[in-house]
Amino acid sequence: MGWNGISRAGVVLSAALLLAGCGGGFGFGNFLSGGERSQAEVADIQERERVRDGGMAGQSTIWDLFSNAQPPSTTVEVNKYLWNASLEVLDFLPVQSVDPFSGVIVTGYGTPPGGGRAYRAAVLVNDPALDARSLNVAIMTRGGPASRDTIRAVEDAILTRARQLRIRDRNL
Repeated sequence: MGWNGISRAGVVLSAALLLAGCGGGFGFGNFLSGGERSQAEVADIQERERVRDGGMAGQSTIWDLFSNAQPPSTTVEVNKYLWNASLEVLDFLPVQSVDPFSGVIVTGYGTPPGGGRAYRAAVLVNDPALDARSLNVAIMTRGGPASRDTIRAVEDAILTRARQLRIRDRNL
């Protein structure tokens, strides 16, 4: 091993020591400054490590979005009969957005067959049960909210169609 090999080993060793001194995770203090950490620095590092390791009880951060914390067997809990019935009953309205994972259907303005007033609807199916409590319907006209009778009639039509779809599937 000549001077070239010794100098190369010295450079690698120096780089490794420099890198280890910058890390601060070994408890040797700040290697480059030659001193020990102050109590404030130690407390700050411990607090950062506690937060990083999940010490934020009950709080979430932006990084929780990228973690796979939920089990892969998590299922969407939207009643398929209410979902399909909502789409069928409101088929005269143009669909603006549909999210089957959250159970939300939002439509644009449209006129029902034989009607003269334009309506717009938002439907939320938030439970797997075929029940009126699982269905939330909001209907708007261009002048404001629709009457309660109109909303009730649409909810009844959706629930009736959902029951028909369930009976049809049971008979298969």
